[in-house]
Amino acid sequence: MPVLLELFLMFFKLGLFTFGGGYAMIPLISDEVVSRGWASETDIINLIAVSESTPGPIAINMATFIGASQGGLLGAVIATLGVVLPAFLIILLVASVMKNLLQYGGVKAFLAGVRPVVVGLIVATGITLALTVILGFSSVKEPIAFDYKALIIFAVAAVISFVYKKIFKKGISVILLIVLSALLGMLLYGVF
Repeated sequence: MPVLLELFLMFFKLGLFTFGGGYAMIPLISDEVVSRGWASETDIINLIAVSESTPGPIAINMATFIGASQGGLLGAVIATLGVVLPAFLIILLVASVMKNLLQYGGVKAFLAGVRPVVVGLIVATGITLALTVILGFSSVKEPIAFDYKALIIFAVAAVISFVYKKIFKKGISVILLIVLSALLGMLLYGVF
């Protein structure tokens, strides 16, 4: 199958059957991309970091980056279209029947069943990221390498966030935390 068609179909399927947004989609994107040999698990972790740091929804950013890596500019467009199109079509359909839709017990039961799965996927993604980035665990047979530098960056960001919230009674800007973490990463990993 041509790579552009494969990109479109894979991301269309993910967009069609994943509920809960981009974070719920991360483990599925990871499984699909790693199983096709398009990226390693380490590449996925880096891709998540870059996708989270750039403007826009994480699933769309990941689709765009993966599409670009496999098919250039056209691959980026095709993958992005594939992940966005199902949500766009579903929203058009739901918006046209929204008033009546939530009255049905089947719809309420469906939503009640989907919510815990979405929470589970997001929690599993967070745990996997923490174990992989900080503790070096991986599902592939790679040596475990504890990354104390990542733990330091995490701890500094957490402490700054906590102290800022206590002092100013509001959360610190996420953008500021990303910039600070990037600078700490460059300092600790030897770029400066």
